[in-house]
Amino acid sequence: MSNPGEADTTPITSSRQLAAWFEAGCKTPDEFRIGTEHESFGFRLTDHAPPPYEGGIRDLLEMIAADEGLAPILDRGKPIGLTGQNVSISLEPGGQFELSGGIFASLHETKAEIDTHIARIHRVGPKLGLGFASLGFHPTARQADFDWMPKGRYAIMRAYMPKVGSRGFDMMLRTCTVQANLDFSSEADMVRKMRVSYALQPLATALFANGPFREGKPDGLLSNRAYTWLDVDNARSGIPRAVFEDGFGFERYADYLLDVPMYFVYRDGRYLDASGRSFRDFMAGRLAGFEGQTPTIGDFADHATTAFPDVRLKRFIETRGADAGNPAMLLAQPALWTGLFYDDAALEAAHALVRDIGYDDLVALRNAVPRSGLDIAFGKGSLRDLGRDVVAIAAEGLRARARLDASGADERIYLAPLQAIVDGAPTQAEYWLGRYHGAWHGNVEQIFAEAAL
Repeated sequence: MSNPGEADTTPITSSRQLAAWFEAGCKTPDEFRIGTEHESFGFRLTDHAPPPYEGGIRDLLEMIAADEGLAPILDRGKPIGLTGQNVSISLEPGGQFELSGGIFASLHETKAEIDTHIARIHRVGPKLGLGFASLGFHPTARQADFDWMPKGRYAIMRAYMPKVGSRGFDMMLRTCTVQANLDFSSEADMVRKMRVSYALQPLATALFANGPFREGKPDGLLSNRAYTWLDVDNARSGIPRAVFEDGFGFERYADYLLDVPMYFVYRDGRYLDASGRSFRDFMAGRLAGFEGQTPTIGDFADHATTAFPDVRLKRFIETRGADAGNPAMLLAQPALWTGLFYDDAALEAAHALVRDIGYDDLVALRNAVPRSGLDIAFGKGSLRDLGRDVVAIAAEGLRARARLDASGADERIYLAPLQAIVDGAPTQAEYWLGRYHGAWHGNVEQIFAEAAL
């Protein structure tokens, strides 16, 4: 989740400003860039337990800041993230370590960034007795085993989550994801990319499934992270119907956000509780506790970060349906979406594949994928068959981009693990289940050594 906030203090005097805020993200195709965010679980090398904030995560942040000259991001005097040098490091509520990476023109640069991040945690982690594993759901820990990070927005969420869903704490504490952030050129381009990416999120969830264990045992799921999201807070997550309705665009997405209940108002370095209240009331000057105040564009930008749909629109598009995974899979996720989004022919081919999927069928797919994965029936075949077509389209899109590395290879090389899966190889979750029932003899603890970054 984001570090604190955008500082645009322009007062909101018209709802049209909200649509204009999104519209300002439009870029020409030559300006299109790739951003990748990914999370990992820290664990103590001695017992694999989640590290506490004091004597663990805080020390990690302070050591990295000193080593790399990054500036700490403070919340009531405590470091809760780092920023500088085209990189941002933040903390999820249970101390999950998140890299919000730089903005790059090619996936080759993304690969270098991931390598640098892994070198970072190899350099610093052992000094603190910590390792890091990039998995979709924590394989052993209970909720009670986590130390909540001292971030003001998390305290508000912690109080609010049990009121609106049964799995909010699991989402906050026990999940990790990887997402790609990609650009759009116009409102029409945004709409097509949003519809394609929403329609393909169940496939992405199945391809990247990497969370088959809960508290030390298999529980019949392939992605406990995706299962968790089915009952977190349905007013702010899932698949907004509006995306697939006639007339969808920047204004309709802004209107959707106005119906997402608020969490907070950020003022003078503090998160003020506004949970469950209406941004519409805030705009009308009648928000309880903030009567007479006029919200700013920065307030709306902050509010946009508190909606958690499977694909999120900011001034770019975030694809959010994948479990975190091994380094090759961390790179395969942005590779998939870059190939689909950044070549017109590929985007149109992907749109043709999914344009006839009905909204209710898409919701049913989303509900079934955490358990059944790529084996779900789809069309005349399975979701794996759809994946084979989609990966081929993405590969052609990356070929057309023709972004070469120093050895002359283009970005298609980063789709290799997905190509293997659609050709019949196990997903990460299936691989771990094979290890559990085979070489591990039922001992999930061995995953920490094998999944360590």
